[in-house]
Amino acid sequence: MQLATIILAQLINGITLGGMYALIALGYTLVYGILLMINFAHSELFMSGAFVGLGVMTLLTSSTVASRVPALAPAQHFFAGSTFGIVCMLLIAFFVSMVVVGFEGVITERFAYRPLRHAPRLAPLISSVGVSLFLQNAVLLWISAGQVPFPNPLGQSTLFSIGGVDVSLLKVVIVVTAVVLLIALDTFISRSRLGKSMRATSQDREAAGLMGIDVNMSITAAFFIGPALGAVAGMFSGMYYGSVVYNMGFLPGIKAFTAAVLGGIGNLRGAMLGGFVLGIAEALASGFISTGYKDVIAFAILILVLIFRPGGLLGESVVEKV
Repeated sequence: MQLATIILAQLINGITLGGMYALIALGYTLVYGILLMINFAHSELFMSGAFVGLGVMTLLTSSTVASRVPALAPAQHFFAGSTFGIVCMLLIAFFVSMVVVGFEGVITERFAYRPLRHAPRLAPLISSVGVSLFLQNAVLLWISAGQVPFPNPLGQSTLFSIGGVDVSLLKVVIVVTAVVLLIALDTFISRSRLGKSMRATSQDREAAGLMGIDVNMSITAAFFIGPALGAVAGMFSGMYYGSVVYNMGFLPGIKAFTAAVLGGIGNLRGAMLGGFVLGIAEALASGFISTGYKDVIAFAILILVLIFRPGGLLGESVVEKV
């Protein structure tokens, strides 16, 4: 295989991986932008999204479920028997996963973070680690301790070829979805009333409250939207790798946090850019050095960026109070 073909193949893999990192990083940067805290439980919400999506897809397509609940058989025939049915099944699975994990994020904020809002900054950080361990062990004990197969209804079919490299439909869907969701989120934050309230809250919570803004609602919205986007990434991860496991969120979560810092923590567009840069760097390192060094290369890039540009590639989007 020619060098140019190898580079192109790794770039495509990196962009796909970067799309998933970017979706997770948006959740980190949303919460940090408003509360100036790192929600380490976000990686487990990403994992939860994968398992919720898997449950919905199994319910809508599994013959085993249909044999136990005959009333579901006609619906399952529809969802598994045609292209339109498969698309509808995926849309339902993504929607349910986003809503369930979004409310999971809201509940986490309400009971684990809100009581500590005026405590020293280390307290909510420790609380987020506790929530992360709780969610991880809940899936370990209640669902499975091993790898759980995850179906890919889109298949491995090639959508098109470029430069001798086949590009699958799944890779295109991952990248397009990530970009569309970023544009939708950026538009929502900049133009909607709730988005403007979130921006005001991120700048000065006390002043926003005095101006009549519902600060709790703004924070709740951030904890709903961020995990919902993470749930989308969780389902894509399951479809891309073919399986899910209870601790699958740890490493992608750390890398997504790295992507958020790389692009500029608190900056939505920076989180997206950081995700793609990190994904491409990791893919190129895997292809030309070794898969064992891909994580080393990725974090080395982060260290270099923090040394020479501490605010990230696009700058940290946090207002300095004087």
